[in-house]
Amino acid sequence: MVRTLAGIVAIALLSAGLAAFQTTGARTLDIYWIDVEGGAATLLVSPSGESLLYDAGWENDGRDANRIAAAARQAGLTKIDHFVMSHYHADHAGSLPALAKLMTFGHCYDRGDFVEPMNRKWYDNYLGSCAGKRTIVKPGDTIPFAGVRVDVVASDGQLIAKPINGGGANPLCAAAEHQPHEGPENERMVSALFTFGRFTFLDLADLNWEKELELACPVNKVGHVTLWQAGRHGALDGAGAPGFLYAIKPQIVVVNNGPRKGLASPSPGAQKAMTAHYERIMKSPGIEDVWQVHLALFDKDHNTKPDMIANVEETADCKGNWIKASVRPDGTFTITNGRNGFSKSYRAH
Repeated sequence: MVRTLAGIVAIALLSAGLAAFQTTGARTLDIYWIDVEGGAATLLVSPSGESLLYDAGWENDGRDANRIAAAARQAGLTKIDHFVMSHYHADHAGSLPALAKLMTFGHCYDRGDFVEPMNRKWYDNYLGSCAGKRTIVKPGDTIPFAGVRVDVVASDGQLIAKPINGGGANPLCAAAEHQPHEGPENERMVSALFTFGRFTFLDLADLNWEKELELACPVNKVGHVTLWQAGRHGALDGAGAPGFLYAIKPQIVVVNNGPRKGLASPSPGAQKAMTAHYERIMKSPGIEDVWQVHLALFDKDHNTKPDMIANVEETADCKGNWIKASVRPDGTFTITNGRNGFSKSYRAH
């Protein structure tokens, strides 16, 4: 067999690349749910080492910025390649100025420039950190992230027009409970579906109940998902509509709550805490486990298993432990509790 010089060089380069890839061990998609105590900061690291941070927690004198930077460095990162700003609320955009001083941002993605006056500060935080780096995304767009497909399923109040991920007709819609639409921020956010082989991860951020139903009725546009990051930090009086949640059938749910925000606590404007949130999640068909960033202190009887809770105290000395998922190309994945090292493995359906 005759080989050209170019062919030999190409084979050599491919072999070297594969060897380097194998020796680094960076063959998993890693997802960190960083403890920002009832805010949101989800860090993804692709198999090639590229990074994507989805939201950035509270302002709070640099606490959340330092926790995010610490998790990033532990993951071997020196910068954030991609930053997604779901919406302009304090618990999602607060730490950006401090974080931008600790970590360089490559590209930023958001839903546009409309903002209510009360949230102008958080919009300005975002622009100040992402000046000259931003891209406005719309439903149907994809965010480039090496080895992982990132589909924008909602942005600026609009939703994808056609189903993806095997989505189809949703029989739950006929009896679905509806709620009034909410204010602009919780209707306009950037929401995304991440796909890595058989594994799918849905992050709708704080998308509200009615927009969830629009995404699921009459057609479930996102299909069944492996892992769902609980909407509204688990405060499911304003999210987690059964017509939506029971249609997407998550195997695993991660709740990015705080000790007194999210699961078993009221959403802003709600009249009382709704302790049935955990029970609603557990009624979802096919659910295997729920992992929580914090023990929900409003009602300690409505929490997951202790080994699956990353932080159990409400003190100034809280360690800010993370939850981490490591996903392999074959669809198997392991979730680990940063507090106690407890881990459990699963296989994406």
